[in-house]
Amino acid sequence: MTVFSGGSVLFGSAEAQTWAGNYVLFVVWFNFLAGFVYVVAAIGLWFGKGWAARLAGLIAIATAIVALGFVIVVFQGSAFELRTVGALALRFTFWAAVAWIANRAIRRT
Repeated sequence: MTVFSGGSVLFGSAEAQTWAGNYVLFVVWFNFLAGFVYVVAAIGLWFGKGWAARLAGLIAIATAIVALGFVIVVFQGSAFELRTVGALALRFTFWAAVAWIANRAIRRT
């Protein structure tokens, strides 16, 4: 879903870009590229690989860094969509929780 939505804004029609509204380009690029990493992490987690738990943590950290950059851009007066705030918060929370749960599960095995 992330790959599709980000790809449609980056490579899609003017209509898709209009629908996205006041998007912040580096956030869209991050979300698009991170979508591929999400798939890799999910496959690794499915197969119980330890590296996937660490990758989930890296995804959470990277998302937090992008969110910080987003906040800086917004405070500098850039237009933005409020749904971006929610999306970044949701993604960070999800991947931080996945990383925490997966790392605890790995330590128990």
